Amino acid sequence: MRVGIIGAGAAGVFAAIQVKNNYPNARVEILEKSKKCLAKVKISGGGRCNVTTGIEEIAKICASYPRGKNQMKKILHQFGSVETKEWFQSRGVKLKTESDLRVFPISDDSQTIIDCLLQELKQKNIPISYQYPIDHIKLSKGDFEVSSKRHEHSRTYTYLIIATGGAPKIEGYTWLEKIGLQIIPPVPSLFTFNVPKSNVRKLMGIAVPHAIVKILGTKLISQGPVLITHWGFSGPAILKLSAFAARDLHQSGYDFTISINWTGTIDQNVLKENILFEQQKQGRRKISQVKLFGVPARLWTYLINKSSMSAEATFAELGSKSINKLIHMLCNDTYRIQGKTTFKEEFVTAGGIDLATVDTHSMESKTIPKLYFCGEVLNIDGITGGFNFQAAWSTAFIAGKLKSVS
Repeated sequence: MRVGIIGAGAAGVFAAIQVKNNYPNARVEILEKSKKCLAKVKISGGGRCNVTTGIEEIAKICASYPRGKNQMKKILHQFGSVETKEWFQSRGVKLKTESDLRVFPISDDSQTIIDCLLQELKQKNIPISYQYPIDHIKLSKGDFEVSSKRHEHSRTYTYLIIATGGAPKIEGYTWLEKIGLQIIPPVPSLFTFNVPKSNVRKLMGIAVPHAIVKILGTKLISQGPVLITHWGFSGPAILKLSAFAARDLHQSGYDFTISINWTGTIDQNVLKENILFEQQKQGRRKISQVKLFGVPARLWTYLINKSSMSAEATFAELGSKSINKLIHMLCNDTYRIQGKTTFKEEFVTAGGIDLATVDTHSMESKTIPKLYFCGEVLNIDGITGGFNFQAAWSTAFIAGKLKSVS
């Protein structure tokens, strides 16, 4: 039998390897529209490749998928983070789990993962045809005939696996809609927040490890590190919030307001007690000179000024109203967001193949037999931390079983 795989990213390459593992005599080939394979693997994690998550409990992993959470429960039971680590380690790739539970190769080099996957392709004699963008799929006598305007002859396969990744616009899925597939329109996910009209950008480089960020007017909230950049806000808490709010923020035109609690979960009464204690202990000192609640010095001074107080004022000069105002600023610092920026080069979309049309036990289309899907072409996306790669490995592992083979 002939198996065609469209897309030479993480999901496509992994699916090809699995097909060959399960059907050694199958003729498997990968069609890739660009000149390179595994491009996102190369750049992910700052070039280190965040292979997966160190979290092993399936329920906890699923909580990191804004789209596809329920489907991922079934998928991860077949091939989860534990199996992913075992797969790479059994092929000589040494992995490490960092304190934030991200998993990387010990080499800190994504090329280690790429070399492992390419070695598997070589051993299994799986070719990649580069610069082969698919323009049309034709169903012919139970087979799939795929064609490209760049190439004179079409190619025919008994089974077809779609692993093309996400597309920024619905037009990127037109060739799939033409064969009757249902597409959830894509919108960006995992992006940073721009604040073009705020002086907070002058604090670029400051990171706060345990902030809480809310989108006002919604129930959306996120906790974790926040990084101030030259365009606004980034960091895990912001990226997570952007993922879970992807569709709401798209509808708002990326014009919305957030509130940041720079102290994290510290109770406001505790904040007040600490400030009053400092007032009694060192009332003559300037409030800008005393670092409180883990807030970085430059941010602390900025918040004092934003509270309409002088950074030169002493603790003894703080009245009850000023203290309450400062606490409010620490816990409810608001910013109008106007625009977004893609997180590095790791483009992720919310949208793709409608999961209602896919059998998640096999990743086979419910409407077109012998057609399978894996990776970001599906309406599954996760937050940062290795979850998108895990979805790619898991769905590719399952698709590679080709369960409809008689």
